[in-house]
Amino acid sequence: MKSREEIKQIAIQVITDEKKAVENLCGHINDAFVEAVETLFSTTGRVVVTGIGKSANIATKIVSTMNSTGTPALFLHAADAIHGDLGMVRPDDVVICISKSGNTPEIKVLVPLIKNFGNKLIAIVGNCDSFLAHEADIVLDTTVEHEACPNNLAPTSSTTAQLVMGDALAVALIECRNFSARDFARFHPGGALGKQLYLRVSDLYIQNERPAVPPTATIDETILEMTSKRLGCTVVTEGDKIKGIITDGDLRRMMQTFHQPKSAADIMHANPRTILDTEYAVNALQLMRNNSITQLIVVDADGHYLGIIHIHDILREGII
Repeated sequence: MKSREEIKQIAIQVITDEKKAVENLCGHINDAFVEAVETLFSTTGRVVVTGIGKSANIATKIVSTMNSTGTPALFLHAADAIHGDLGMVRPDDVVICISKSGNTPEIKVLVPLIKNFGNKLIAIVGNCDSFLAHEADIVLDTTVEHEACPNNLAPTSSTTAQLVMGDALAVALIECRNFSARDFARFHPGGALGKQLYLRVSDLYIQNERPAVPPTATIDETILEMTSKRLGCTVVTEGDKIKGIITDGDLRRMMQTFHQPKSAADIMHANPRTILDTEYAVNALQLMRNNSITQLIVVDADGHYLGIIHIHDILREGII
């Protein structure tokens, strides 16, 4: 067993080796890369990404990234392809084949079949003198000096380089498509990330009661309204105008001062924080944080009082 210090140094060396492999990719971003992006951008079909072994694992991640950022893609395992799954490939699809050596048996069988179909073939390959590199229409060089593995065998630096090259393609396509956060949200409706991008205040405040008292309400009436609506606050309204807000904290401060206010108007906080119902919930959260408060008054575009959004509503949705 290695010592603790030796284990740390091994990890640092792996990171250093893989960092160098990624940095070396900058020298391989050339006209072929531009042509690859243009080809992927202009295709009317899908992007089919294939590979074998560890390269297949990298292919699945690239497919996921492209699908989530506006480029329709699918994964085709190289071994399965030559046993029937090649039927997944359509005439207008562009095929990306990932391989370190470019000479594996499955690749040598698969590539001629793709070429016979007439599909454009892009190679992400670590050997530019390989069968795959010679047969591909476009070659993206992911050659690495050595693997981070001490035996220079296990795919480590090479798969990192493949992954980063795939990310470079995907991000370039994002920019070319002017793919926005709003577009991203359409493909990520679930989880905290998606909710940050699409969940609005209007989706949350409607689940709550709408506490309100007039300025003339007695303290007992105010407390009763706050207690029954269970939001820790009530809005003070006069007609359709918001005059202020009273929170649990205002009641506690009132008790600490030992003075006897007569009405809601005596203890309300004037000019309370409000938020439009059309705002994103994540913006409501930021406003609460910035002002050290736990609820906001929700209003429409004309300033009419609609309801209350509480920080617990946002927490319940898992946005943070």
